[in-house]
Amino acid sequence: MQNGSVTLEKGVFLDLETVDRGDLDRTGLDACLPEWDWHPFTEPADIPERVRGAQVVVTNKCRLDGAALAGASELRLVAVASTGTDIVDPEAARHAGVTVCNIRDYCTGAVAQHTVTLMLNLLTGQPWYWQRVRQGEWCEARQFCLQERPIREAAGLKFGVIGYGTLGRAAAAAAGALGMKVLVAERKGRRARPGRLPFEDVVRRADVLSIHCPLTDETRNLVARGELVSMKSDAILINTARGGIVNERDLADALRAGDIGGAGVDTLTSEPPPPDHPLLAADIPNLLLTPHNAWASKRGRQAALDQLTRIVQAFAAGQPFNVVI
Repeated sequence: MQNGSVTLEKGVFLDLETVDRGDLDRTGLDACLPEWDWHPFTEPADIPERVRGAQVVVTNKCRLDGAALAGASELRLVAVASTGTDIVDPEAARHAGVTVCNIRDYCTGAVAQHTVTLMLNLLTGQPWYWQRVRQGEWCEARQFCLQERPIREAAGLKFGVIGYGTLGRAAAAAAGALGMKVLVAERKGRRARPGRLPFEDVVRRADVLSIHCPLTDETRNLVARGELVSMKSDAILINTARGGIVNERDLADALRAGDIGGAGVDTLTSEPPPPDHPLLAADIPNLLLTPHNAWASKRGRQAALDQLTRIVQAFAAGQPFNVVI
C-alpha cells in the first residue's frame, strides 16, 4: 500500500459496459485523472497491452493475472468495480506493489429487491400463470380465473438467511416487512452465536432459504445434495450471491425430484454459462434463472461509479480505503 499522496496520470477502464451502458454520469470519474482509456469490453489477450503504461486500472470481470501485472510497471492502483476481487492475482499484486481496492454496499437495495421478486414470483406462480395467459388458456377457461397452481402468502413463512452482512440484513428486513419470520444461520460447523441458529436447523426449518454470503473455500458447495434433501419439500431456495455456493447439478436434480419446491438463481459458476449448463436444461421445473443482474439497477450502477471515483481520489490523496490487497 502506498503512503502519502501520489500523482496519477493515466487510468484504464477495461470493461466499462459491465457498469455503464451510456446511461450514467461518469463526469466525476473522468475528472479524477488527466487521461482515461475507456474500453467497453476487453478480450483476455488484449489486457496486458491495455494496462501497460497506466497507473490506475478499473476492472469488473477482466482478470489481472501475474503476466498482466508484471508488464504494467507503472501500475499503482487496481480498483475492482465489484465486491469480489478474485479476478486479481493477490501474490502478483503484492509482488508488484499494487494496491487493490473494491467497492462495497453499492447495490444493497437492488439485490434485496431482486431477492424478494424471485421469492414472490415462486410463491405466487405468476410467471407460469403469465405463460398460460399468453398461450390463450385464460381465454378458454370455464371459470373467471386461473388458480390451479398453488399460490402462497409470504406472511407467516420462515425466511432463512445464509450470510448476514449488509445484503443479508437488507433482504431479511424486506422479508420481515412482508410478515415473515427471519431465521439467521450461523456459519456451517460453528456454534451458534446469540441471535443465530445452527446452520442445519435453518436449512431444515426455512420455507425460503436465501443466500447472501461470499464465495470462499469455506462456502463453495455450501448447499449441495445433503442440504437440499433436508429442506422442506415445498421450500424455496434463492441465490443472489455467487455461483458455486450452491452445487448446480445437485440443485437441478433436487428440482427434478421434487426434493424442494422451487429455486430462484441469479448467479452461476460459469458466466456467461455454456449451453449445456445443468440449470439450463429444459426439463427442470420450478426454476427462475436470471442473468446475474440483481445488482444492476441504474441507481446501483451509478453508486458503483461514484464509489470508484472516491477510491481513485482517496488513493491519490494518500488515504486509500476498501483496500483488500
